[in-house]
Amino acid sequence: MNSDNKNSRGPYKHSVRRYLPMLVLSGLALISVAAPSLCESVLASAHPRNVVPSMGTASVSNAEMSIFCSEQGRTGVYAEAHFSYVAGENPRRTSLRGKKAIYAWKLAESVSDQVTERLRHRITSSSGAGQVACRGKQLCGSEVIPQFYRRRSFRPAWSTDGVLRSQANLLIQAIHEARQEGLNPEDYHLANIQKLITKIQNNTARPKGIRQEELADLDLLLTDAFLLYAFHLSAGRVNPETIQAEWFIKIREVDLVGVLQTALNQDQIVEALENLRPNHPGYEGLKKALQDYQAIMEMGGWPMVPVGAHMQKGDQGIRVAALRSRLIVSGDLNASEKGHHELFDVTLEGAVRRFQKRHGLKVDGIVGPATLAALNVPVEQRIRQIRLNLERWRWLPRDFGRRYLLVNIADFELDVVEDDRVITTMRVIAGTTARRTPVFTGRMAYMELNPYWHIPPSIAKEDILPRLRKDPKYLVRENIRVFRGWAQEAPEVDPESVNWSQATPERFPFKLRQEPGPSNALGRIKFMFPNKFDVYLHDTPGRELFNHNSRSFSSGCIRIEKPIKLAEYLLRGQPEWNREKIAAAIHSKKTQIVWIPEPIAVHILYWTAWVDEYGTVHLRDDVYGRDTPLDEALKKGPPNS
Repeated sequence: MNSDNKNSRGPYKHSVRRYLPMLVLSGLALISVAAPSLCESVLASAHPRNVVPSMGTASVSNAEMSIFCSEQGRTGVYAEAHFSYVAGENPRRTSLRGKKAIYAWKLAESVSDQVTERLRHRITSSSGAGQVACRGKQLCGSEVIPQFYRRRSFRPAWSTDGVLRSQANLLIQAIHEARQEGLNPEDYHLANIQKLITKIQNNTARPKGIRQEELADLDLLLTDAFLLYAFHLSAGRVNPETIQAEWFIKIREVDLVGVLQTALNQDQIVEALENLRPNHPGYEGLKKALQDYQAIMEMGGWPMVPVGAHMQKGDQGIRVAALRSRLIVSGDLNASEKGHHELFDVTLEGAVRRFQKRHGLKVDGIVGPATLAALNVPVEQRIRQIRLNLERWRWLPRDFGRRYLLVNIADFELDVVEDDRVITTMRVIAGTTARRTPVFTGRMAYMELNPYWHIPPSIAKEDILPRLRKDPKYLVRENIRVFRGWAQEAPEVDPESVNWSQATPERFPFKLRQEPGPSNALGRIKFMFPNKFDVYLHDTPGRELFNHNSRSFSSGCIRIEKPIKLAEYLLRGQPEWNREKIAAAIHSKKTQIVWIPEPIAVHILYWTAWVDEYGTVHLRDDVYGRDTPLDEALKKGPPNS
């Protein structure tokens, strides 16, 4: 056998010169992305007519070669060489030009294929333990990263033959902008990603310096960054259940692996991330508020108003001047409004009223202790407040419904909303700090006129029993009946036959039921949306409590200021249930179930910062102390960040 053919593969016995055009084109297009200078040197060693027919027979200038190589690198596209004979030709018969072409092909193969092998080895060797590590740290997406790469046969997602895809740059830019969402870009490997990119770019000038391990690291970090950022946008960075926030709204589940792969296929990384975050005007408004308050902080914040006596219309002095400056910075007072700087005039009084309304204070235009304290809260604290509530938005369902009832516990108000517009608003009374109203969503299906109040055991034992020990006539006076047990046919017990002084919370076998009437704790109407907390909206005989600014007085249920108005809205379009007929049914004192023709969503939420439909920023005290544990959880950062 001819010695020239000893190392040949299959029928390919001819000189490598015959396949030089395909070899060079395949190799050049691949290596040009990592080593343009090598690309040009290989091109120069080959006959231009064989390599690039479009160049013709004329000599090829360095500029033309540079254009060819850079164009191949820019597109990242290469033509696969349809040959099997690579390096089998006898070295003595292989020309220098062919050897360079073979070297170029081998180099290109290492960039395009070896990263895949690195990823395959890294993931398959670690996924059994449920942990995928990169640069010495476990990746947050260890549970889904193996699934993502297996779906794509372990091919790198963010680079092509050593060149970063445009979608990678867009992802990096999106991570930089995470601050606009109230999130920290450094939670998404930003520093390590940028270091790797710089190192890889510096090494591409030297072909032998290209390290596939670094390209694999970069791919894993970018994938984990997307998955983690996408999860935080879609479901929040903190699991509310871990901070015991009484937040019982189910977090939505998203196939983030599918989202990422589709985004890569369609070159829509930015669009994919935008579709994951809340699309409600309230979220966008709060994002704008964050930017505005950050701009105030960068300008030095707002001035403090000196402590002193009440300030009101007619007062003068440097404290009034400080108040005016403070309200101009926060936008409550227009800087163009004319007036004496140190005079508390009617214009300044209007600005104080606006500030008080935005902060849930008594709106009287007088700067007393509560208003002064709110004025002197640093802008940094308000920024923190806004960020916390952006996080709460990410815990919510994306679709509130076309029409819904929204109760903000921290604001003590209920809004009736249709098509993103508030139809009516009313004050509410929420649970005490000891019996806090939970956060959840439900669907209101019916209301009950002249309801009975089946007093919960906890209230009977903790609230009513102590009163009974002091006043045995309490039950009769409050129209409360006693039953032995909670069975439907439980016998009634004469309250005067019970020695209440001997009863204890541990020995209390009674059910207490308050009859309909003017003293009934549920008032004249209760609105039902079945839930595991036994929380509902209802009327109340204690109307005077609505005059307080902070209204945390209930045992967890929500008392509403305008029950008949709400009933009228829910029963609209029903001629048999207009306002007059609702009032007549109530006055009959007969207990009656009324089904709502169009059941409506109810969202009971907790926001200490929000933006209304007019773009006004509202801020409230953290009445339940829920902001602090959330803030601490956000400061911790994700694992291994």
